[in-house]
Amino acid sequence: MPEAQKKILCIEDDRETAALIAEELVDRGYMVILAHDGREGLAAILKTMPDLVLSDISMPIMSGFEVLERLIGVAPRFEKMPFVFLTALTDRDNELKGRRLGADDYVTKPIDFEVLDTILAARLAGVARTGLLPNLAKLNDREVEVLTWVARGKTSAEIAQIVGLTKRTIDFHIDNARTKLGAATRTEAVIKANSGRLIEP
Repeated sequence: MPEAQKKILCIEDDRETAALIAEELVDRGYMVILAHDGREGLAAILKTMPDLVLSDISMPIMSGFEVLERLIGVAPRFEKMPFVFLTALTDRDNELKGRRLGADDYVTKPIDFEVLDTILAARLAGVARTGLLPNLAKLNDREVEVLTWVARGKTSAEIAQIVGLTKRTIDFHIDNARTKLGAATRTEAVIKANSGRLIEP
């Protein structure tokens, strides 16, 4: 490889899965460091300074969410490090929680390594939290405001009361934002806007 190998830390408590991921990623030209629980993973991040962290969510001792929270708590300089969650949990609540913490992406198990490779390449190329949605930063102030309230779990009726508009007007702004973001649902619109740093829930 002409450029230096990218270093990926994989935190995965299932040793068989971890070995499989490592093998696949090494084959694709990455340098891989393994950790088998959250605490070990957090120590490995601080010690090895990886280019990207690939972390399971549900782990003994410390979950993937806790690793990310602690990491940013102890060392804010790591805030820009791409963090991709690996999970069998496909419910939106967990995804939203991870996004709010600053996760860059989700890969669900069983892992499609082509998808994973594409995500890793994109994150490592620097389109992470900063330039993910450059062409979508056209939300107007009202759409940003409304989506931010949606991200905080408010219904259209509640948002209408907070900002002093009708529920119908709120729905109109949400629909406009969804269209601009290419999102099928309001939850997806929030996830896209949040990962593109268009809103700060």
